[in-house]
Amino acid sequence: MISKKLIAAGLVAATLVLAACGSDDKAATTTVAPTTEAPMTTEPMTEPAAPGDIVAVASANPDFSTLVTAVSAAGLVETLQGPGPFTVFAPTNAAFAALPAGILDKLLLPENKEVLAQILTYHVVGSKVMAADVVAGDVPSVQGEPITITTDGGVKVNNANVTATDVAASNGVIHVIDAVILPPSLDISTL
Repeated sequence: MISKKLIAAGLVAATLVLAACGSDDKAATTTVAPTTEAPMTTEPMTEPAAPGDIVAVASANPDFSTLVTAVSAAGLVETLQGPGPFTVFAPTNAAFAALPAGILDKLLLPENKEVLAQILTYHVVGSKVMAADVVAGDVPSVQGEPITITTDGGVKVNNANVTATDVAASNGVIHVIDAVILPPSLDISTL
């Protein structure tokens, strides 16, 4: 025979279940027992973020820290953050270090801001040119003088080798080069 205690416990449990299920009380609260498992979350599917502008992309790459410093010293940050599109042939830190001794330090001085701007804008084309679209020939730079592109034995910009291509930016593209190229009309030995 079933004991009175068991029946009473069953009635209490049934009453609690019915009270919990049938309550219209808006002030009712729910308690959740703590758990050691991490809660499951679902995040909405989103497209990957578009890359930043030319300056942001270069700033995010430690190999371009000298270039970013030079762009800032030349007053070209806002220009390269503009709508573009731009193709930038970006010299690495090693490329800047290969300049003749002391030249980089002189170029970064405020009195040489215009010369530095000429050098940097010589590395920029005023359109977006992906690696697949590169053809040999002269291309006008933003500085005004043409850059010579060759494709024999690898792509070269003047005498600089292109070492990486198609680094995407929201306002253009960056191609990495292993040397600083200089406009033919500029003589940096006079600095």
